[in-house]
Amino acid sequence: MISPREKQVLYLIAHEYTTTEIAQKLHISGDTVKTHRKSMLTKVGARNVAGLVRRAFENPLLKVQ
Repeated sequence: MISPREKQVLYLIAHEYTTTEIAQKLHISGDTVKTHRKSMLTKVGARNVAGLVRRAFENPLLKVQ
């Protein structure tokens, strides 16, 4: 469902990194980060990033630490 790279992006989103910071950390472009985010929104049926993060915790995509 969600690719390993998308999981990396999701983890950083959940930890409040900006698009620019995620791009720098993963050595990808900001547009690629946006594409991963949009893809994940579609895959999990979320309307926004808050919904994406909520679904990630509801399903075993992210763990509470």
